[in-house]
Amino acid sequence: MSGQAGALAGTVVLDLSRALAGPHAGMMLGDLGARVIKVEAPGSGDDTRGWGPPFLGEPDAEESSYFLSCNRNKESIALDLKHPDDRRVLDGLILESDVLIENFRTGVMDRLGYSSARLLELNPRLVILSITGFGHDGPEGGRAGYDQIAQGEAGLMSMTGSGPDDPQRVGVPIGDLLSGIYGAYGVVAALLERAETGAGGVVRTSLLSALVGVHAFQGTRQTVAGETPLAQGNHHPSIAPYGLFRCAGGAVQISVGSTALWERFCERFGLDAGAARFASNALRVANRDALIEIVEEAFAPFEATDLLGQLEAAGIPAGRVRTLDEVYAWDQVASQGLLLDVEHSSLGSLTLPGPPLRFFGTDDEVTFRGHRAPPTLDQHGQAIRSWIAERQLPEKQRAGVL
Repeated sequence: MSGQAGALAGTVVLDLSRALAGPHAGMMLGDLGARVIKVEAPGSGDDTRGWGPPFLGEPDAEESSYFLSCNRNKESIALDLKHPDDRRVLDGLILESDVLIENFRTGVMDRLGYSSARLLELNPRLVILSITGFGHDGPEGGRAGYDQIAQGEAGLMSMTGSGPDDPQRVGVPIGDLLSGIYGAYGVVAALLERAETGAGGVVRTSLLSALVGVHAFQGTRQTVAGETPLAQGNHHPSIAPYGLFRCAGGAVQISVGSTALWERFCERFGLDAGAARFASNALRVANRDALIEIVEEAFAPFEATDLLGQLEAAGIPAGRVRTLDEVYAWDQVASQGLLLDVEHSSLGSLTLPGPPLRFFGTDDEVTFRGHRAPPTLDQHGQAIRSWIAERQLPEKQRAGVL
């Protein structure tokens, strides 16, 4: 660990990505202290700068909340990758970077003259993260990647919703986010390997891969047990009672995942733990509808707050369903460093959702805290160009790289 400078302090990340999957990966690396330089198209910038409402700021300098969600701790430079002068700047950035992130459709980087082979020729130590929609190869490898389409194609929507005829997407672009998370994980692994071998390489993932990668027990339910999981609302397919249950004026969520918990639950609410149809978890799952009815009858007299108190007293894992305003006002969220106050160059003081990782030494927390606001378009363009000019060595110029 590099103390509060972050575990990736000194690492330079060149972020050529746009939208969400790649930018989220870059932001994760920035949260660990890496220097992340975001390359954007002149004039318009990252697509997400126009994804709104909501927008913040004056009409001539507005920023979308979408862009702000995935670009903290980055610098911005606007480059036209078809212009010779800007390509020379990009070549310099490639030479000085440890990591390059891109999420163009398969073949776009090749057409721009920056194939993986060319990138590694320029910088043999470079770790390249490439994220696509459905993979770089295979019979449908060239398909464009859009999160909701990938959620459907990867089976996630078939398992999400009130029932088999009500497929629903997850409330955030979970395929984009997971591919960014897997991508950042792959980058860190590749950097560790590079420390041993001295050579960079290519890390590839996709929205499809990330979503299939988190099928978890639902995946083995299909591949091993031959059962096809379908949506069944807010109740667990393999544990009961586990899910959302109605009570007076609201609802609570409970997880009764063991025999001991089931017995304590029944004792608290006057149910028969040994009833034949509920005597084991498998039987409770098989008789889930009847179980839900009985549990909700027991909960009916209680307001949610009182019911949560009863459940806590019995040692039953339980919780509320919070809206996001309640989540971000919750002192437990603040205590985990999940809110960041930053100063934006045009919007002023902002509070952003924070990173989910914390790091500790022997005695003290050493989590990186030097977070910066997402950049305005080309905010650091001149400074980055000057830095690259200063960094270039005569032998690189003689080799015809610049």
